[in-house]
Amino acid sequence: MWAALGWGLFAGSSLILGGVLALVLPIRERWLGLIMAFGAGVLISAVAYELVAEAFETSAGNGSLALGLSSGALTFFIGDLLVDRMGGDGRKKMRRTAGAGSALAIVLGIVLDGIPESAVIGLGLLGGAGVSVAVIAAVFLSNLPEAIAATTGLRSGGWRSSRIIGLWVLVALVSGVASLLGYAVFDSAGPGALAFVLAFAGGAILTMLADTMMPEAFEHGGKLVGLLTTLGFGLAFALTRLD
Repeated sequence: MWAALGWGLFAGSSLILGGVLALVLPIRERWLGLIMAFGAGVLISAVAYELVAEAFETSAGNGSLALGLSSGALTFFIGDLLVDRMGGDGRKKMRRTAGAGSALAIVLGIVLDGIPESAVIGLGLLGGAGVSVAVIAAVFLSNLPEAIAATTGLRSGGWRSSRIIGLWVLVALVSGVASLLGYAVFDSAGPGALAFVLAFAGGAILTMLADTMMPEAFEHGGKLVGLLTTLGFGLAFALTRLD
């Protein structure tokens, strides 16, 4: 159980790292877009081969895969819509006018983006085979550009550096707890329930990618985004074969 917390904290720590990097280094928007594209490809691969494929094998055709995938997508869509209306829209954007967006909404939006990814880490430990290298790499790598983009935007919006780092520490802790809960809550779950949860996380992550991460990547990275996304996907797929 504590391994789930530790790995969740490790994956979430890249948020803090990304925040620090954005505060101390001048990172060009084009490079950030390409990094985001690579992270998106890694996450897509993890969803396909670590979540949906596992849910399919576990569900045994009982419909929990389709129900979980659609429920996860709708839940993230509705949650994201509510956060946007509260002032958290564009939380991953590098350009932000001073005072734009509610601080609470921004925090809620970032937590909403990260919880499904972190919960998957804990779920992956349920089989007793150990943590998935591909999932850890996917979450860690995808967090970096998200944190860099959001930190740059928050700083341009007038946030103090200490406040920004405090935000990432909080979200990293939430990530660790989400991973722990993913393990503890579903430790005794049946195959159908487990398949539903895996598919739910997959649907939420895919919707997040299409709604926030990939548009931002293309805006800053340009045409090379497609190549970097494919590279991330391919490397993550190779990692799944090594697990």
